Amino acid sequence: MSLATLSTLSTSGTPADGLWHQRAATIDWQTASEALHQQGNAVLPQLLDATECAVLTRLYGHAPEGTFRSRVVMQRHGFGQGEYRYFSYPLPDRVAGLREALYPHLAPIANQWNAAMGIDVRYPAQHADFIGRCHAAGQVRPTPLLLQYAAGDYNCLHQDLYGAHVFPLQVAILLSEPGRDFSGGEFVLTEQRPRMQSRAEVVPLSRGDAVVFAVHHRPVQGTRGPYRVQMRHGVSRLRSGQRHTLGIIFHDAE
Repeated sequence: MSLATLSTLSTSGTPADGLWHQRAATIDWQTASEALHQQGNAVLPQLLDATECAVLTRLYGHAPEGTFRSRVVMQRHGFGQGEYRYFSYPLPDRVAGLREALYPHLAPIANQWNAAMGIDVRYPAQHADFIGRCHAAGQVRPTPLLLQYAAGDYNCLHQDLYGAHVFPLQVAILLSEPGRDFSGGEFVLTEQRPRMQSRAEVVPLSRGDAVVFAVHHRPVQGTRGPYRVQMRHGVSRLRSGQRHTLGIIFHDAE
């Protein structure tokens, strides 16, 4: 079956659904988990191939009507420069499939983090159950998004919080090739530890790579036990070209 055929299938109990769960199962989750515990982020190399990246990139300007629920121009809101578009429900198959397939592997890590930080919230094993929790609380707007940057654009450091129910990990997938499609535009994370200066980290990515990272806080092991650090993420100034990213956030918005 071709990728084109797979992309047209629904993600509910179909071959396309199985494709994404199979792909998620091939990820080295032990290594990813260790990286998340140690540094608050983990790279999943080549989660998408070049064809899948191109198909998603093309959606930004050529998607059928109703694919997106809104468009945000960052400069109008003080978020930076560039723009992004939130998907509507039903999500495109690739986006829905990735969201559903990655979540079960991240939920145990999220639960470990909350336990370490003394937060009582626990996350169910399946994404549908967690989204049901969001929707019952009035968080019904989908949050997966496509971001587009041109030369001179950037994204200020921020946290993607959309309501009371927050899943503490999210995923960004680079759809463009550094050095060919764009220059600059590095993915940047900062970590604010109590009574210490912030620590910054640039995460190098290639086209198709995904980075899993903390939404707003994570536990760090100290000499007296774990303590909580605040996390933010952004994108440095694009020097040339055009950069597209798929963002997968597991909670919905109010």
